[in-house]
Order: sequence, then C-alpha cells, then structure tokens
Amino acid sequence: MVSEKIMVGSELGIHLRPAGAMCDTAVKYKSHITFTYKEKEANAKSVISILAAGVGCGDEITLIADGPDEEEALKAVSESFREALQD
Repeated sequence: MVSEKIMVGSELGIHLRPAGAMCDTAVKYKSHITFTYKEKEANAKSVISILAAGVGCGDEITLIADGPDEEEALKAVSESFREALQD
C-alpha cells in the first residue's frame, strides 16, 4: 500500500472535472484506489463517490493505492488529478 497527501487548492474544491480525471485514470489500474477525507473514504474509480466526499478548497485528502500496480497507479492518478485541479 502506498499513499500521498494532496492539498485541494481549487476554489471550487473537488468538482466534476478533477473527479472525472481521477476516475478516468484510476480505472486503468488493477489496484484498489481510494482517498480519505476526514472520516470519509471515497472510491477513486467512482465519480459519484468522489463528489459525495464533499472536499472543498483548502482541504487535504490522502490518496491510497493498494495492489499489483500501486506505485504506478498512485503516480498517474495523482498527476492527472492535480492537473485537472489547476484548469
């Protein structure tokens, strides 16, 4: 299992574009990919689960990958998510 903390700097928090980018990338990997936010856990392979977490501007999430391709998955999902937050 590998993890990475990500600060959400977008004024809109996690909205549809970054949620979609996270999900589109996560589904390409075999690993179980989630993120935690406060007491919630969201499935990174589900846009609805990501949006339901209610992550706002300035909040921090912990992205977690666990499985056969976890290192590659964590890096790719993190990068695509961060890029989408900047748009």
